[in-house]
Order: sequence, then structure tokens, then C-alpha cells
Amino acid sequence: MDSAQKSAGKSLLAVNRVDSIAFNKLIHVSPATIDSLFDKPTLRKIITKIFEWSTYRSSLSFKEYPRQVQLDKFYVTRAFIRAIDAALANARQSPVFRQSLVESVLPAMFGAIEKTGVREEAFKQRYGFGPPRFLVVSPTKFCNLHCPGCYANSDAASKEKLSFETVDRIIQEKTEHWGAIFTVISGGEPFLYESGGKTILDLARRHQDNYFLVYTNGTLIDTTMARALAEVGNITPAISVEGYEAETDARRGKGIHKKILNAMEHLRAEGIPFGVSLTATKENAHLIPTKELVEYYAGLGALYFWIFQLMPIGRASMDLMPTAQQRFDMYNRMFSLIKDEKYFIADFWNGGTLSNGCISAGRMRGGGYLYIDWSGHVTPCVFNPYAAGNINEIYARGGELSEVLTSPYFESLQTWQKNYAMSGDAYTGNWVLPCPMRDHYADMLEILQQTHPHPTDEAAAEALRDPQYQKAMLHYDKELEAVFGPLWRQKYLGQPESPDQYH
Repeated sequence: MDSAQKSAGKSLLAVNRVDSIAFNKLIHVSPATIDSLFDKPTLRKIITKIFEWSTYRSSLSFKEYPRQVQLDKFYVTRAFIRAIDAALANARQSPVFRQSLVESVLPAMFGAIEKTGVREEAFKQRYGFGPPRFLVVSPTKFCNLHCPGCYANSDAASKEKLSFETVDRIIQEKTEHWGAIFTVISGGEPFLYESGGKTILDLARRHQDNYFLVYTNGTLIDTTMARALAEVGNITPAISVEGYEAETDARRGKGIHKKILNAMEHLRAEGIPFGVSLTATKENAHLIPTKELVEYYAGLGALYFWIFQLMPIGRASMDLMPTAQQRFDMYNRMFSLIKDEKYFIADFWNGGTLSNGCISAGRMRGGGYLYIDWSGHVTPCVFNPYAAGNINEIYARGGELSEVLTSPYFESLQTWQKNYAMSGDAYTGNWVLPCPMRDHYADMLEILQQTHPHPTDEAAAEALRDPQYQKAMLHYDKELEAVFGPLWRQKYLGQPESPDQYH
């Protein structure tokens, strides 16, 4: 073991004593030690085991939530740690990407992490609750594809976009005011965004203390784009697919899947970590997630998998939504792959136990987020098309982003989240049915009618006027409860599983 390995080993062994001490030591590891992580698989294995053991021990000792909830979190955290290890192993083949991480991205991020606690405390002193942990912003609606059922309804005719100055300010503000350094970019197609000659790559360069996850259709990632991403260093693309070639081309267009495979090849060549984004509908839910599909994309280099279940806005999209039974089957397959195969997979509906329920509207209990679209609408969630305000108007009158957190609409959702999760020592809600918009539409409709947020498009406005749509949503929620109610009571509130012996 060389001196760099010994140095990192001494710093990180503290994890077995006190997790916070270990993390403090980790962010002070020298660039030389960080650089050694790329070439020393034995060192990475030691560090991985230390963090896995620490997470395991912490999960079993945490008493506030049901034991099975904590086990779910351990399994997914273990999978995440292994994805990070794989990303470091892949990055060693790319001198450009490796250099950007060691010399620019990681030092800037670690510096921001050190300031996080101070910024969080200042936010709490001002607002009385904790800040959101990240946000999602769609700077453009423009897209070179037009996929049926797209939540953004994007296409090549869509011209709406935020100015670069506005997006830049949003990122700067949430980093300084919230202490949040993770940013998600959606669309439209983010790699088509351009404002004043600046692009998403320019945004990432200006904010090296942030790490960006970019949802993309992948068609624009050629050798030049992949090299540019390697030079920037703080972007991971999540490429959208619907399944295999047949399912993807059926929704996205003939030949798109082959372009996606080429994009993945270019990203692998540069060592850039990337993942896959899957939209589950009634037509492809049997594939999402299956071991075969996950192994297929993992074999192509994907390190993580995001699952989005189609959110219906309007009666026309109800027929595409996965059935309650399909969603239940997806839940079982997902947790089996996370626990037994150690794949990092996240489903924003079936993974409610991983986040203690809904995280929209900035959730005052911590860990929340919010969404800003290409027109400036600030909504609780990507899939909740009702706005508490508009960032362009807020900035024009001298306001700031955080003020939407105390709007009547956001506060009503935050109160719902709090009451739904727990009441005193009693668990009052089912965390595998976390979503007020999709799983508890009666509650959501009441909040919408009481607070009157602004619909972001005509489909959202029509949904508030359509009794047949509302009836269908309420019926769907009853079907969900019939399937997931027994699961929550038996698996999470009853006798938890016996955890496998950690090794």
C-alpha cells in the first residue's frame, strides 16, 4: 500500500467511529489522494466497504421510522455507493475527465459542502424550517423529438425558454441560500438550449460547485459533445428510453435507439458516468424494471436507473397509465434488483420509503425540491402543473426564489406531507403511496380548490373542470389502496424482514 492509500485509509477508518468525523476527513483528503482513487481498486474497495458498513449500522440503529423503511434505505444507499465506485473505475480511462474532476469539480464541490451547514442554519433562522435539497429546472421546451404522452408536450415548434441570466441566478441563489449543490436539468431537450450564445455546458462551467444531472434523449451526444462533457466534468446525462429498441423507437421515432447506443458508446469512451431514464406506461410496465432490461443497459455502461410512471393530465392520457397491479409488480421487481443485485434504481412513486414520502413543494421536513419550467412557472413538482408563482415576475419585482416556499399553495402541500407522514408517534400514511397528485387526488383537488394556483397550460386547467377525469383519478386511487394498503401494513408496520448478514 503506497502513501496515498495509507493517508486515505487513516482518514476514512474514522467512519467506523463517528460518521460525521469521517465525512469531515474525507472532504479534506488531498488532490493526490483523490487522484489515487481512480487507479487503486483495492483502496476503493476498502473505502466502499467502510461506507457500506457505516450505512448498514446507522440504518439499523435509527429508531424514528419503521425498521423496514430503514432497510430499504440501506439497500439503495449500498447500491449508490457501488455506482460511485464504478464511476471512478470508468473515469480512469479518460485523462480529460479525470483531470477536470481532480483539479476543478471535486475541490469546488467539497468547498461548497463545507459551507452547507452554515447556509442551512441561516435559512432555518429566517424561515423556521429547513431548505430544499435540490431543484429541477427546464430552461427550454424546445426538443427535436415529439413523444406521445410527454409531460412537457415538447417538440421542435416549442420556443419558450428562460434566459441564461435567469437560470444562472436560480442556480446561484439556491446554492447560496439553501446550501444545495445538486441540480437537475430537464426539458425539452437540454442540449438544445441556447440563450445569448450560452448553453447548458456554460452553465455547468460557471457552477463547478454544483453537480448536474441532465435528462436527455441522447441524440445530440456525439464525440464532440462527449469530449465537452468530459472537460466540464460536473454533468451526468440520464438518457431516456422506453425499453429495448422496439419500445423506444415506437414512442420516440424510428432509429432513435441506435442513436442512443452511439451516445452511450461516446460517453463510455470519455469515462463519463451516465444512467438511463425510463417512463413506465401500461404498454411497457412489464419491462420496467426487469433484471434483463437493467442488465442490458448496465452492460452498455449505465450506472443508475430513474423510473417515471406516466402522470395523466386529462382523460386522454388515463389509458396510458400503468394499472395498480402493474405498479405493484414494478415495486417488487425494483426492490429485488436493489437488494439482491445491488443496482441503483429510483422510482419517484414506488420508492416513497426511500424519501420518507413526497418531497415536492420544498418539503419543510427536509430533503425536498421544487420545479421551474421554461416559462418561469414555479411548481411543487415536475408532474404537478400548477404554479405558486413565476420566477421571471419574482425577479422583476426584486424578490427571490425562496419566497414561493411560503405561498399558500406550497404551505398547504407541506402541511399535507407532514400530516400524512406522521401524527405524533403514529404513522398515518402509506409511504409506498406518497404522491398527493397521483395517489391521493381527493386531497390534491381540495388543496387546488382552496389555494387557486395558476395552471401552467390548458390541459392542467381543463383537468380542474373535467368531472370525468377527476372521477377516473379517484377510482384509480381506490385501486392503488386495495393493492398497496396491505403491503404497507404487513411489510412496514408489521414484522420486518430479517436483514441479510452484512458482508
